[in-house]
Amino acid sequence: MPASSIATPALLWDVFCRVIDNFGDIGVCWRLACNLAERGQRVRLWIDDTTALRWMAPDGHDGVEVAAWLAATSFPPPGDVVVEAFGCDPAPAFLAAMAAADRPPVWINLEYLSAEPYVERSHALASPQMSGPARGLAKWFFYPGFTAVTGGLLREPALSAEQAVFDRDAWLAAQGLGLRDGERLVSVFCYPGAPVDRLAASLAADGRPTLLATAPGAATGAVRAALATLGEPAALRQHPLPWLTQSGFDRLLWAADLNFVRGEDSWVRAQWAGRPFVWQAYPQDDGAHGPKIGAFLALSLATAAPDAAETIRDWTAAWNALDDPAAALPAWTPQALAATGAAARAWRDRLTGSADLVTRLLAFVREKR
Repeated sequence: MPASSIATPALLWDVFCRVIDNFGDIGVCWRLACNLAERGQRVRLWIDDTTALRWMAPDGHDGVEVAAWLAATSFPPPGDVVVEAFGCDPAPAFLAAMAAADRPPVWINLEYLSAEPYVERSHALASPQMSGPARGLAKWFFYPGFTAVTGGLLREPALSAEQAVFDRDAWLAAQGLGLRDGERLVSVFCYPGAPVDRLAASLAADGRPTLLATAPGAATGAVRAALATLGEPAALRQHPLPWLTQSGFDRLLWAADLNFVRGEDSWVRAQWAGRPFVWQAYPQDDGAHGPKIGAFLALSLATAAPDAAETIRDWTAAWNALDDPAAALPAWTPQALAATGAAARAWRDRLTGSADLVTRLLAFVREKR
């Protein structure tokens, strides 16, 4: 019987999340918590900074209890499963309670997403705790990934159905993003340093009317500066966005003709959108993001048409400062958008054909319990 068809009892999950310097960690953890709750699980989300949830999920979720991690002076008994997101080190008192429990919880370290080969080698390995407050327990490494022998990707069961009934024009109008005749919509969410000036110059060069919908922060400021440098060409205009809810951001990606995304959470959501996208990996001083980008492109573009693969490779290299900044970049012509869109949809369909992360995680916990 497939793992996804086996009934899972309602368990209590403690999910620990530490917000570092962006919104990917809390974005992933909130989606995970809600996904678990929607499958009948009970979730306590322990987080050290709840600020982003005010706009990311202002209505909360009935099945998710949000708890202030750093403000806690004591902790309730651990649940049935403890998820430590991205090696965030739960409080020693909580680890000690886990070790002292009559039936210790299944302890999982949810890792960062990558297409690199080490993910398949490392997924589902145990790390026995030989010392410290959790001595005697095993921590299991759970790696999200793109293949059958990894942890999969976060995806809601109803995602495809919601996309099928999405009314693009109505949603855009509700956001004040009404498009003019023949205008393409480009969404931009980036880290500081992204070559937004090269993007603006490329879009201006072909003369097609373009609306640039920019996320707050680096993207909005960089696009504004780039358009000013170009003399605010008539073909380009900017719409600075407010911070969107997760649901709203997903729909922005569904609506756009081209998406520029960053980090992990928006990267995954761009893949589910099935629209042309360019990904900016989190830049690392040691250059480790370069091989990470290369591994993903090799996998996701393996069966793409050569013209689409070339466009995405060239733009990804530029967007991640991995190319010669003087190099010419492919234009985003209607033909280029059509080709890269076909490649994005084929990749999404391939991913949709495999079990999602929460389905695999529930099966993993059943096995370990």
